Amino acid sequence: MVAQRLVEALRARDGAGAWRISVFAEEPRKPYDRVALTSYFSARDAEELTLGDPALWDDELVTLHRDCAVTAIDREARTVTDRLGRVHAYDELVLATGSNAAMPPIPGNDLPGVFVYRTIDDVAALRGWVEEKRRSTTTEGGWERPVRGAVIGGGLLGLEAAGALKALGAQATVIQFGTHMMDAQIDLGGGEALKRLINGMGIAVRCNTGTKEMKVSRKTGHVGRLDFADGGRLDVDVVVVATGVRPRDELARAAGLEIGERGGAVVDLACRTEDEHVWAVGEVACIEGRCIGLVAPGYAMAEVVADRLLGGEATFPGADTATKLKLQGVDVASFGDAFGRTEGAMELVYADPVAGVYKKLVLSDDARTLLGGVFVGDATPYASLRPMVGAELPGDPGAFLLPEGSGGGAPALELPDDATVCSCNNVSAGTIRSAVTEHECTDLASVKACTKAGTSCGSCLPLVKKITTTELTRAGVEVSNALCEHFELSRAQLFDAVRVADLHTFSEIIGRFGRVPEAAGADGDGTLTGEHAASGDEHVGAGRGCDICKPTIASILASLGNGHILEGEQATLQDTNDHVMANMQKDGTYSVVPRIPGGEITPDGLLVIGQVAKDFGLYTKITGGQRIDMFGARIEQLPHIWRRLVEHGFESGHAYGKSLRTVKSCVGSTWCRFGVQDSVGMAVELELRYRGLRSPHKIKLGVSGCARECAEARGKDVGVIATDKGWNVYVGGNGGFTPRHAQLLAEDLTSDELIRTIDRFLMYYIRTADRLQRTAAWVEDYEGGLEAIREVIIEDSLGIGADLDAAMVRHVGDYEDEWRAVLEDPEKLRRFGSFVNAPAEPDPDLAYVTERGQIRPATAAERAAALDAARTAGDTDPAVLTGPVVIAGSTLEVRR
Repeated sequence: MVAQRLVEALRARDGAGAWRISVFAEEPRKPYDRVALTSYFSARDAEELTLGDPALWDDELVTLHRDCAVTAIDREARTVTDRLGRVHAYDELVLATGSNAAMPPIPGNDLPGVFVYRTIDDVAALRGWVEEKRRSTTTEGGWERPVRGAVIGGGLLGLEAAGALKALGAQATVIQFGTHMMDAQIDLGGGEALKRLINGMGIAVRCNTGTKEMKVSRKTGHVGRLDFADGGRLDVDVVVVATGVRPRDELARAAGLEIGERGGAVVDLACRTEDEHVWAVGEVACIEGRCIGLVAPGYAMAEVVADRLLGGEATFPGADTATKLKLQGVDVASFGDAFGRTEGAMELVYADPVAGVYKKLVLSDDARTLLGGVFVGDATPYASLRPMVGAELPGDPGAFLLPEGSGGGAPALELPDDATVCSCNNVSAGTIRSAVTEHECTDLASVKACTKAGTSCGSCLPLVKKITTTELTRAGVEVSNALCEHFELSRAQLFDAVRVADLHTFSEIIGRFGRVPEAAGADGDGTLTGEHAASGDEHVGAGRGCDICKPTIASILASLGNGHILEGEQATLQDTNDHVMANMQKDGTYSVVPRIPGGEITPDGLLVIGQVAKDFGLYTKITGGQRIDMFGARIEQLPHIWRRLVEHGFESGHAYGKSLRTVKSCVGSTWCRFGVQDSVGMAVELELRYRGLRSPHKIKLGVSGCARECAEARGKDVGVIATDKGWNVYVGGNGGFTPRHAQLLAEDLTSDELIRTIDRFLMYYIRTADRLQRTAAWVEDYEGGLEAIREVIIEDSLGIGADLDAAMVRHVGDYEDEWRAVLEDPEKLRRFGSFVNAPAEPDPDLAYVTERGQIRPATAAERAAALDAARTAGDTDPAVLTGPVVIAGSTLEVRR
């Protein structure tokens, strides 16, 4: 990564072409993003991790030698020798060899099934091993058991590796030698909070544990057990070692360069070694007495060397050691003097063990200057506070630690120009402001391209966007909130316009409020030009719209009760999933999700679903929202499947729509000895009330029968938690890429008050949120935040409470099951055909593999292997292999 940055920086500044650059890479691919290495488990495409502009390697002054490691350096002759024995001369040599994954001297560390976690090849090998173990691991009785995984090392990389094992379907146990996880970044209090969060993900943790030996399984010949120093043991099928890194300094050692006490080529603040023609950057460089295993300091070194090679005087600015854990669902960050080692430093701590939150600020002895911080469970303040290290905080520092909605509220921060916003690329707030004021960047994308801020790990992007928007506003530049090129209105403005004008079709709406883009025939003032003017078009907005405005208007019309989504013109506006009222899967088939309010279902209902899944050969799974999902339905099968379900009382679960998905609940006072209210009854009532409610994004609710929170209500858009006095309601929570805890909106409500409050909150969100904006982001962006929303919902400050109530009453009264309506309409049923000329014929390209007793889509390699085996055996003529194919081993079974 650091080598790529050096080449990029040097070519960007060397306009005269003074330097010709040769890069020798040990791996057989272009430089890639190791920070995002874990994403390779899901993406499975190495190209998605490639760094920077691919055109860099097409530059005639740059040569990338892949799979061509350098084996020797001759400092006197100023040459290097590559692995093929070729000798290359240099004027200046830069070592950017990085580091190796450290492998502690534990007996058995070379057994099959023991992996490190450093390169794409490491990750690919680990993934392949786990997937193979999942296919082959069974008990003596033939029952499948989970793959047992262990990660030795509880640092940043170890936790990411544990999360990866979990995502691959394996059990994961983290083995940490120290007192707590991430002990290099966070303190013991933060470590305890982190342990609870990790345990909550289903990952076990063993701290204060040393691994004595890795033992082989006599049955498999692979690693089978870990023996610990305290006498304990753990059965395993796979082990990942993530105990740190060691600098790749073997070339520097062999060349006689000075090596640091703990390794690494010793360099000065110009990143130059004792040899004036040899430099070192990144993890191989020992600078100021240490090697730094983070990418941001490496990038800073690359910029220094690029400047020096062009005659500059740049020096290393020091290491920004701020870190943020990249593990979905676990928010951890630390920055600055996180351990309070500065003389006279004082610590301000907020801890909520129930919510899994730990926050700490380290301040100067007068409690004014920020020195560092630790955040576990909620790292929302991290992006804004990290650039303020060394600066004086406005107001009460404790306000930055209190949860949102607690009545405190953190003061607004105005970052100084020299504050670092993007530590990966060393971009300051002043640089971002200059991109707007001097380089005329007018949106986030152009600011990123101009400054490189947010182009690495991406954790700074919210702050970059905020600074950009603020600076544009100050400069008098109107920040457009237009929906798309066809509408100057935002989604919220368009919603109100359509409602007030009482419009019911896309043609009416775009004709009344739309505009023709300049490229489509309108000049700068919106006057029609060319063939549009000649054709006599009356509306500037005449047009067909785009993939942004069409589904948005479809959602607006559905929210306003405009009839069935497949009725007339509305059918052409829908997204892929809404178009056939089912979620499309990776192989082109669909999933079927009947509604199961509150997760409550009768045995007869379970039998119906089971029989349908069995008859149609569908893969079945219990979802996170307490429903049953059936996968693998072909488009022509959907009406037949739903007819069976509807006949037995089921209706659409709207898993395909931007609408209510589920209302999750625990069993509450009905069965649980801790329950204080009937959470199931409330969940069922809420789900039946809000089913089919179309909105800017999907909506999820949760109802917990007591404060133990088994339904995870505070992770939902609307969360309800029972109290002895009634119900507390929380809003603005979600999982996903950026998890958010819901915030308290109101306490101790009666059931009627609760429903009215949720009615108003959802309707106000639907009317005012932007396109594809979750409730969490809407609450954050709303002027005045949650407190202002509370005034509208609870106190009716805008005088629209009755209007919101009436809108929800209309929705409840107008609701109809979308799939029942389709089954009763022959015209709508015509949409559900696999081919225009053969609507009842199955797609012949579908193929499946049996795994854990159910089918899954076959990979390309599995398809090819099975077909080759069939041809070789002479049992099957590929020409007659029509219809979905089930691959079992190397045989093909045609399914009609």
